[in-house]
Amino acid sequence: KSFCIDNGFYRMRNSEEKITQAIDLYFSNLSSRKVRNHFRRHLPKNCSHVTILDWCRRYVLKVTKYVDTLQPQLSGQIYLDETEIDCEKRNDYFWASVDWGTRYIPVTSYTLTRGYDEAKEVFNQIKRKKVPKFIQTDAAMFYPKAFNKVFGQGKRKYDLRTEHKVINTLKTGKYNVRIESVFMKIKDRVDDFRGLKALYSAPILLAGIVLQHNFIEAHTTTGQIPSELAGLKLNIGVNRWLGLIKIATAQNKDLDENH
Repeated sequence: KSFCIDNGFYRMRNSEEKITQAIDLYFSNLSSRKVRNHFRRHLPKNCSHVTILDWCRRYVLKVTKYVDTLQPQLSGQIYLDETEIDCEKRNDYFWASVDWGTRYIPVTSYTLTRGYDEAKEVFNQIKRKKVPKFIQTDAAMFYPKAFNKVFGQGKRKYDLRTEHKVINTLKTGKYNVRIESVFMKIKDRVDDFRGLKALYSAPILLAGIVLQHNFIEAHTTTGQIPSELAGLKLNIGVNRWLGLIKIATAQNKDLDENH
């Protein structure tokens, strides 16, 4: 009897080091073609830019399934906003919240429209993670109604654990700068994509950018990786994508067996 252990790279024709290097380069602002050209200059065996995109989508889905089961220790200082994303020459919307104490992004959402229903779903996701101390948003008219619906601060005001802070730029001249700084990095990456080409792929690639932010790169201000500040001490080594994929593969297999 013989068998092969699947550590996340079973039947892949390229080495795990090359695959994870491609993923890291891609989510570090190199296009798939530039990553391909980099390999052409340094390695004897090449891959196409389409293959690199396939690797990114494949492993982002695998890692996201595992990461969604984690329970980060958040500070409860949540900054929330949405931004337009160019996809198929159409403006879609990407919603993200950042926990300022850890710089961890706990909740994201990708939608085709922007309004009360979409904001309510994002608030529900935030509440399921952890009831925060406050949530700060801009003065878009759908935020207060959605917040009151989810956190129960209507006429009875029976749940006062979470405060809704609103930044009205027209009145104060101030901006929701802490979440905007996160969006600047995301939008810079999307601009490097020259827009997103397919609706099925767009949420996956944006999830990859968030994984890069949360688990791979040290934050420039804190000098630490957000996931570690949030108490997620994962033993994933120096090649963080490689370690994350191997842990995700093992944990996902256990989840599938238990179900």
